[in-house]
Amino acid sequence: MMDGYAPTAEPAAPDRPVGSPRAWTPARAPSELRRPSWRDRLAPWRGFLLVVLLPTILVAGFEYLVAADQYESEAHFILRGAQPNGGGGGLGQLLGLGGASPNATEAYGVSDYLLSHDAVAAARRTLDLPTLFRRPEADPVTRLWSGQPQPETLLKYYRRQVDVRFDAESGITRLSVRAFRPADARDLSETLLRLGEARINTLNQRSFDNSLSVARRQLAEAEAGVAASQATLTGFRQSGRDIDPERSGAAQIALVSGLSQQLAQARAQLDGMGRSVSQASPQYIALAAQVRGLEAQVAAAQGRLAGTSSSIAPGLGAYEGLRLKQQFAAKRYEAAAQALETARERSLTQQTFLVRVVEPNLPGKALHPQRLKITATVFFSLLLTYAVGWLILAGVREHAG
Repeated sequence: MMDGYAPTAEPAAPDRPVGSPRAWTPARAPSELRRPSWRDRLAPWRGFLLVVLLPTILVAGFEYLVAADQYESEAHFILRGAQPNGGGGGLGQLLGLGGASPNATEAYGVSDYLLSHDAVAAARRTLDLPTLFRRPEADPVTRLWSGQPQPETLLKYYRRQVDVRFDAESGITRLSVRAFRPADARDLSETLLRLGEARINTLNQRSFDNSLSVARRQLAEAEAGVAASQATLTGFRQSGRDIDPERSGAAQIALVSGLSQQLAQARAQLDGMGRSVSQASPQYIALAAQVRGLEAQVAAAQGRLAGTSSSIAPGLGAYEGLRLKQQFAAKRYEAAAQALETARERSLTQQTFLVRVVEPNLPGKALHPQRLKITATVFFSLLLTYAVGWLILAGVREHAG
């Protein structure tokens, strides 16, 4: 027997003669006969462990051992007007022809305001937001890092903790606030609701002032017009020393008419007397003198009515023009006053009010973070990534081989 070799039984070959010597094969080394170690067994799973299992364990460890509980307070509100809006609902909204209703527009505006710098600044006047977001029980990752943050940093963190969503179908706006203490979440939610109500009141007042400003300006102009026309009319009366030229003219016309009637009667009597008596008789002479006197009076009265610059007719025309302007100014003032009252009533009926549907609650159980959901999401996402990568690598190896 040779060193390092051991006899091995071989099946007899058909062409080998019986009694021929057996063939010798090399013996296996001891290292080849040992069992595989745990590293060798885990080698095929190394990629899965590094890509999927280890990150999942780290995330689960953080969520269950480090991440702090966060409590959520929720409130619901709607925006209602004094009267229902017309023209934008019904079939128009169903067909999508009416556009956004005024209440929907204001609801979007309030939602945008509650997530803005203005809302953060207004809330800080009531609550100490940096302290509220830096409670001792908060974990180092999800807490607000700086005690004196810049406005942009505070707004970014604030938007992570506050969510405002408007449902266009129901008209309900959902406000949810997360904090590390139940009372903090409720207080911040209540503060934001009050800020939303104040913003709606500001918008109502601004709309009210804008709608009334034009009507008030027109009323002021009408008042000035009435005052100017009255002052002009008063000055005309004082310069003409006549309180009512129109009545004076009417009285003068009546006087002329009366004198003319008397003159006609006197002339008729004079003509009749001339046929029966002598023109040298005292009766005829007296009646003729009466006729001449009446003619002089009629001429003088007619001269006072018209014919000269100082007569009644030119002054009466100017007076009637001033009276017409005064009446026009008075009617304009009445129309402006009515327009102001109409604008005031319309503004009152078009005002919007914030109506609370669900008051901010005091949470009793922490809803965040959703540890199981986050861990499962990370695991299945990494598992899908690993599977896709493995398939791609296997395809590359197959084509390379």
